[in-house]
Amino acid sequence: MRVLAIDTALGACAASVLDVVAGTVLAREALPLARGHAEALMPLLARVMDRAAIEFGDLDRFAVTVGPGSFTGLRVGIAAARGLALATQRPAVGLSTLAAFAAPHVAAGDSSAVAAAIDARHGHVYLQIFGASGRAMAPARIAPIRDAVRAASAGPVRLVGSAADLLAAEWPTSEPAPILVDQQAAPDIDWVARLGAAAIETGQPPRPLYLRAPDARPQDAARLPRR
Repeated sequence: MRVLAIDTALGACAASVLDVVAGTVLAREALPLARGHAEALMPLLARVMDRAAIEFGDLDRFAVTVGPGSFTGLRVGIAAARGLALATQRPAVGLSTLAAFAAPHVAAGDSSAVAAAIDARHGHVYLQIFGASGRAMAPARIAPIRDAVRAASAGPVRLVGSAADLLAAEWPTSEPAPILVDQQAAPDIDWVARLGAAAIETGQPPRPLYLRAPDARPQDAARLPRR
């Protein structure tokens, strides 16, 4: 199986081609990027596929991060994955950004939990806690930082994701310090590919995982009057 993974959910525009049978990454590229994913993604995909020396039709599956993350960034990656899947008649699977952050730490085999957190701004984070086996201990949710810290500090834990430092800064002195604080702007794209290879196909196209409404709302004054 050959999988093309795409991530535009957070602070990077990234893609990776994984050959599952050979157990090797054929090509990858990750650009640190806060905005401009729509302009950067297709040229990046062309470069990655050229380095992998294969055609899109040679792929068996597409994998894309579906959130939580940037509202605009998510749509860019998902639209690309769905379009490529449609054009090649191959399946596309959606993956949680929080699970992608946690995956390499779960695979490391530590017995402690992994709390994956993404900065949701305005004093909130997107949070999901995974047990040592990799199973989610609760659904992904948005929570105030202090509530997230309270949930994560219930036992030995590793903090990962773009809000790892935010949780560590609020960590109570009465609790044991986190075993690890791994601040990252975006998940490792190779792990997105590995999760994509292992994901179960649902037959449904990837859809954004929104845990809250967008900040931007139309202004009443800008609306056209109805006739």
